[in-house]
Amino acid sequence: MKDILRAISGRLEKWDANLMRLQQKDGCWSLSGTIVTGVVTPQSPYVWPFSNLCPVFSPALPSNLGRKRRSDDQSSPYEVKRQRFQSPPTPTSGRSVPFLVDHRNSVPSPGISSLLPLTDYPQNSLKGTGDKLSQQIVDLFCNCQQQSIDLEKKDLCRTQIQREIQRLFPQTRLYLVGSSLNGFGTRYSDADLCLVLKEMPMNQRSEACHILGLIQQLFYRLSYIDRPQLIRAKVPIVKFRDKVSGVEFDLNVNNVVGIRNTFLLRSYASTESRVRPLVLVVKKWAHYHGINDASRGTLNSYSLVLMVLHYLQTLPEPVVPSLQKEYPECFEPTMQLQFVHRRGSNISPYSSLNNSNLGDLLVGFLRYYATEFDWSNSIISIREAKVIPKTNEMEWKNKYICVEEPYDRTNTARAVHEKCKFDMIKKEFVQSWHKLKEKRDLFSILPEAAATECRGR
Repeated sequence: MKDILRAISGRLEKWDANLMRLQQKDGCWSLSGTIVTGVVTPQSPYVWPFSNLCPVFSPALPSNLGRKRRSDDQSSPYEVKRQRFQSPPTPTSGRSVPFLVDHRNSVPSPGISSLLPLTDYPQNSLKGTGDKLSQQIVDLFCNCQQQSIDLEKKDLCRTQIQREIQRLFPQTRLYLVGSSLNGFGTRYSDADLCLVLKEMPMNQRSEACHILGLIQQLFYRLSYIDRPQLIRAKVPIVKFRDKVSGVEFDLNVNNVVGIRNTFLLRSYASTESRVRPLVLVVKKWAHYHGINDASRGTLNSYSLVLMVLHYLQTLPEPVVPSLQKEYPECFEPTMQLQFVHRRGSNISPYSSLNNSNLGDLLVGFLRYYATEFDWSNSIISIREAKVIPKTNEMEWKNKYICVEEPYDRTNTARAVHEKCKFDMIKKEFVQSWHKLKEKRDLFSILPEAAATECRGR
């Protein structure tokens, strides 16, 4: 019994000695001069390549971001709030997400405020609407063209997402790019976003995928974002839907060539009034006939736009010139991104001597690629406003369709890598040309129901 009491007494003495060493300093407990704050600074296992753009971990972004919560995890006050406000119960009986009014404030995307006038194109500003086919094209365009309100909804979502991403990457900018901004979108076009961390090239397979993975995890915490999905492609993206506006988005990282070509195409769209209606009807026609889907080995929309512009440039009397040749200072490939959108205001409308109406131009477009263009030996180039002979470089060798990207000079039609798909594309050009030439009726190659359906294109 005495031995037991002696042992207990010895332990109590040691405990008293330890308590004497434990002092409170500035609200924190100090043991032998070491501050014990209870704050753990998260350490990313990834070696970050950008010294000034490291991800920021703030109290608003918990350290267990992106993993399932274990039952023994201790929830912080933030976690309780996040569960209550950022993850509302799943709506039942088909109800929409509980956002009655979109109260998000918009901070315009770079150049948006000066670009809005390009939308809502009036009918009376279009040239050459003297026959039935031309009038059908004009009607289709005016019914389906993107409106100012559609663009504003997309930019509202972009603004809110930029705020969220800047909590992770403070010195970044999020740009709206693609058909939503270049003038060739429709009322229900999907929207493309480009997150810029730096203006230098980025390894898309490693660096970009890692950043997009963090963004995907962030999106899971936002109640107004639905189905964020990371897709690993040559240019990886995160696909998601904005529940408030219903718009589908594709977000990439540092694909800055997309910003440059967005404003280049926008300049073409505003240079001549016949360009936008012709592009829109070609995209609708290609989609209806199943040749406008790069994921299925056919043409993407960007390639189709470049093909239309190339045709208009190579007519005996061009409808549009090469803007990169006419205004090289406006489309300098090394221009800083903050200046890209401003240079388009220096471009004057093009006074073409070609007075062909829209119907004749559509028939001519189909005829050109059905009978005149040499697919085997030619590269489409709007940069040069002419056909370029195909070379043996890897980008062009053994490719069925060659369309030059006007900035980085890659092949935008590289998705067409199977002969059966190439043959299908050529067949549609030939058959549609014959039908339209004979009937001069848009609905002979694009049924009225498909023509008036604007969703998704």
